[in-house]
Amino acid sequence: MEIGILLIFWYGVLHAFGPDHLTAIADFSLGKSMKKTMLITIMFAFGHGLMLFVFAKVLQVYTLPESITAYGDIISSSVIIAMGVYLLFMVASKRIQLNKHIHENREHIHIYFGKEHSHSKEMSTTSAWTIGALMGIGGVRGMLVTLGMISGGDVEWNMVFAFVAGVSLVFLSFGAMVLYLNKHYLTNITNVRRVFATAGVVSIAVGTNMLLA
Repeated sequence: MEIGILLIFWYGVLHAFGPDHLTAIADFSLGKSMKKTMLITIMFAFGHGLMLFVFAKVLQVYTLPESITAYGDIISSSVIIAMGVYLLFMVASKRIQLNKHIHENREHIHIYFGKEHSHSKEMSTTSAWTIGALMGIGGVRGMLVTLGMISGGDVEWNMVFAFVAGVSLVFLSFGAMVLYLNKHYLTNITNVRRVFATAGVVSIAVGTNMLLA
């Protein structure tokens, strides 16, 4: 395997450990089933990787001022803050619901967004892909430095897949931790709203810290 592929895979692993990414995955995974969590996190990773690929290609052709590329970090931070505000609004307006029922002699718990007795659509794979793409803008410069793109290299699709593989490894591992929390703690509406409120506050704090850094 080429050294560039190994580097971009490792960069994907390190990149995923950023507090903004882990916060986003926590926001996505809270209250979700294992299948939905895996699908959403993978779509988030692909959106992230594709946006990095597109912008890296643009930066290969056009040399943009540092002030312009820095806007990627602002966009990423704004997305995290917006997610936090949304979660706090849903908690404050009591639009995060918990429903228990028995299916095949086993108790199932469903957590959903919406008013009482009405189910609204949860985080879709499309929205996860979109948010991942928006946040991917903030990682373009780091990927270019990692691969030596500034000195005349080229960004290929296999690099994107290597990056997605590295990011997905961390995202899915962290998502598994959140799934454990879902199963053993999110068993009543009080805990559900407490955890979602905490996730909202953490999202706002992480995003704000990124903006001020």
